[in-house]
Amino acid sequence: MIIGYFLAPFCAMFANSIFGAYLNRYYVDVLGWTKFGAFATLLPIVSVIFVVLGNLMIGQWIDNTRSTQGKARPYLILAAPMLIVAIILMFMTPNKGSNAIQMIWIAVSYNLYYALAYPCFYCAHSSMVSLSTRNSESRGLLATLSNAAMVASAGVGASILVPILLQSFLFVTKDGGIDVDASYAHWRIISIVLCLVSAFGCMLEYYFTRERITEETANLNVKEEKLPLKKQLEGCIHNKYWWIIILYFLIFQFGQLIKNSSMSFYVRWMFDSVINSSNPEQTSGVLMSTLGLVGGIPTAVGMVVAWPIARKLGKKRAVVSGLCFSVVGGLVCFLNVHSFGMVATSMVLKGIGSIPAVYVTMALLSDVLDHLEAKNGFRSDGFTMSVYSSIMVGLSGLCIGVLNSLLTFAGYSNTGIACNPQTLEIIENVANYTGQVVYRQMGGVEQVLAFAFLAADVITYAVVIILMSRLDVEKHIEEDQKTIKENQKKAALKK
Repeated sequence: MIIGYFLAPFCAMFANSIFGAYLNRYYVDVLGWTKFGAFATLLPIVSVIFVVLGNLMIGQWIDNTRSTQGKARPYLILAAPMLIVAIILMFMTPNKGSNAIQMIWIAVSYNLYYALAYPCFYCAHSSMVSLSTRNSESRGLLATLSNAAMVASAGVGASILVPILLQSFLFVTKDGGIDVDASYAHWRIISIVLCLVSAFGCMLEYYFTRERITEETANLNVKEEKLPLKKQLEGCIHNKYWWIIILYFLIFQFGQLIKNSSMSFYVRWMFDSVINSSNPEQTSGVLMSTLGLVGGIPTAVGMVVAWPIARKLGKKRAVVSGLCFSVVGGLVCFLNVHSFGMVATSMVLKGIGSIPAVYVTMALLSDVLDHLEAKNGFRSDGFTMSVYSSIMVGLSGLCIGVLNSLLTFAGYSNTGIACNPQTLEIIENVANYTGQVVYRQMGGVEQVLAFAFLAADVITYAVVIILMSRLDVEKHIEEDQKTIKENQKKAALKK
């Protein structure tokens, strides 16, 4: 369990977590793609179409795959070489020369990774909890480990280790701005490491997981029919629980991705201690890792307490109660958005409240899939996980596009703007400046960053609370398990 459901996905998702935190900044500050105008906004948004189509295609492949190794696990093997090729191409983008060639290269490599390579891994990986067992206790543990891997890759990796150890290496400071050539060369080196770690994680997950639910049908010697996409679609969209859990992931993930995408920008330009530092990139890296650490501690502890809380309160009630706490905690930082202490305190409170939402919802999704199987007579893992993966992967591009459009509209610059103390006082009320020239973003950019990093997830938490209050699938678990068993018995006797 520890290797297959925690260590392996941690390695496989590590690169994607770093991309979630830094890829947009690499494009903006190193490749300078805001000079392409609307391209920086449109590419991530338009690419969502290809991401959704790619995920649906892979989900359909999974649903119609029949092998002794299961129906999802073979795609973990296939994903390994695909990830290597896609990551290398992403960071071989020419940083000089024709703008047209750069745009084409970025568009192709971006979609090769987000619309094909990563969905191939993520659809298969996401299916493993629901396909591994029907035992509720074991399923809850697997869901906790699987989600802990995702949290650890994003929290420990992208928010703590990388900012401390690599941020000043990946974004080399020069004359108050970015040394583009040095940063570009360093990113190419790191991309090779990320390729190897991702491929290793895929192989490890293949060898240390098992599809017991798929084995049920194989052991009964009952031939499963290959289901057309239309039948899968009809079986899902007519069930309210399916819609609730899918909308939950859509709304919750949107808030998280907006926050994560803006984190490196916020830490670099919103804290006075960074702006006044002699090496702002190094200072912002330390503060970003500190934020990741203090925000990640509750989540790390939550891996131990999430499932006991869910058993005590019920999975739905645990999620709703926790997010109510997160909404209150999220308002603390608005007492002073430039105070590192206030922001850190707010992140801790939000992290405590979101523990059930982070760890328990995959188990709820598995309950919904069992409910669909009981109602429809067939499983919808591939299609559902393709929709889930489309949300988790495709929404990243949409959020980057939204953030880029807001930053461009507000006048973001990768060097900030030089302000004397008098000008700075007009932008915001800052006391006790010493008279030196400082570099700071314009007030409109600061408002965008405050909304993206501090407010977006709080708003989505409030929406999710209303939505999840209607997810009552847990009361059907025993009845659903009994119906599935009867259906299997009928199929076996008929055979």
